[in-house]
Amino acid sequence: MRPPLIDEFDPPFLVVEPPAQTLPLVFNVPHAGAVYPASFLAESRLDALALRRSEDAYVDALFTPAVALGAPMMTARFPRAYLDLNREPYELDSRMFDGRIPTYANTRSMRVAGGLGTIPRIVADGQEIYAHRIPVDEALQRIEWLYKPYHRMLRQLVRRTAQLFGEVILIDGHSMPSSSVNRDDGAKADMVLGDRYGTSCAPILTELVEAALRARGYTVIRNKPYAGGFITEHYGEPALGRHALQIEINRSLYMEEKTLARKPSFDVLAADLKQAFQDVLDDLGGEMAPRRIAAE
Repeated sequence: MRPPLIDEFDPPFLVVEPPAQTLPLVFNVPHAGAVYPASFLAESRLDALALRRSEDAYVDALFTPAVALGAPMMTARFPRAYLDLNREPYELDSRMFDGRIPTYANTRSMRVAGGLGTIPRIVADGQEIYAHRIPVDEALQRIEWLYKPYHRMLRQLVRRTAQLFGEVILIDGHSMPSSSVNRDDGAKADMVLGDRYGTSCAPILTELVEAALRARGYTVIRNKPYAGGFITEHYGEPALGRHALQIEINRSLYMEEKTLARKPSFDVLAADLKQAFQDVLDDLGGEMAPRRIAAE
């Protein structure tokens, strides 16, 4: 029987489909969920706005116009502070839970040590989420009823796209605080492309996406400080025609970071992203894109 708490996210994720999929692209936005159950808020020591600082707020809306190009987009409705889809399924911090953690859980990863496991201990600015330990059974329920179904659906979309086109390009959309991209030379990155240092997608894809964004006036860097997480690492297999590229967008481009209010520039950025992906596909040769990628 499904736990009642999970019903508050019904449905737990959304898949937005174009009338017909005509491109070897899948867009994924795992951290834009903004449904905060009352019970979660009650067990947290933080208010709703503080919890939302871990959100990739509105990134799903930024990528939605690109669906019209002919590619599906998947996004979670539950928040990252509740369950992080960009982690292994069982990266669990034993300090957080009452009860015995399964022996197969990864309790020693760097992400767990930093408080950012599958069930996060802290929000992005380092504040503790919970006022007390939570039952380990509750954590395992979140994984069974939210994490696993999400990744099953994402794998299905990736497989379907690969079968249709011979290749698949997974674009994993995220946002980053403006404070995280102050570089030593004083320049700020508008976007960071993460391809696991060239291992999660063909180099030509990263190069073309970077060029398309730079052509629209954005400052783009690669892999630092964000090279890609679990999704990029585990869905990107370029030798098998599975390409995964993470895009981190500077939040100051489209919203007020303190209040989370959208800026007037929001629609311009959304249109630029859509056109950038169109330019990449045009450069690859439209329907010839899969063979072109494989040849590079």
